Amino acid sequence: EPAPTGTAAPTITAPPTGTSPAGPAPVSQLGGPETFARQVAQALFGWDTTNGYGPADYAQVIVDVAAGEEADALAGDVRAYLPGAEAWAQLRQHQTRQWLSIQEMFVPEAWETATSQAAPGQIPEGAVAYTIEGTRHRDGTWGTEPVEASRPIVFTVFIVCAPVVTNRGITGTHCELLRLSQLDNPLR
Repeated sequence: EPAPTGTAAPTITAPPTGTSPAGPAPVSQLGGPETFARQVAQALFGWDTTNGYGPADYAQVIVDVAAGEEADALAGDVRAYLPGAEAWAQLRQHQTRQWLSIQEMFVPEAWETATSQAAPGQIPEGAVAYTIEGTRHRDGTWGTEPVEASRPIVFTVFIVCAPVVTNRGITGTHCELLRLSQLDNPLR
């Protein structure tokens, strides 16, 4: 269940258990903006070098939910978050997995200021930014010893959502990812 916007109890997402997972999980575009932003964050930081998939596979599930006009720029944003092929090969030797625990998620004041000062049409209708504060966790092996590391991170996701309208009326929300801030350089 998504936590309400603002300070909330931490969301702990454990790494996959058992044998290697099937691969990168798709991000659902339904469920509302906060749920979507949370899923994007988990997809961005949740990967496993032992399952035969590479950084391009993990990037693709995020780019698949991009807003059309922003897809190329977003692909560059995502590449900046994921290890490159050479680093991935080294991490694979250490059976490295990564996941994210979200401590706080909020609409930053700077976004509210930007939307109030934007010219008509400058920011798409339904656009919102969420700054996400959390902890990036990694585990793996060094030689034969299990090792773990974690560090605090913060970043902002920019998304746009629109109601899903059917012949029965509004049935939900469909979201797309616009851009990502630089890691540890969020909108405040």
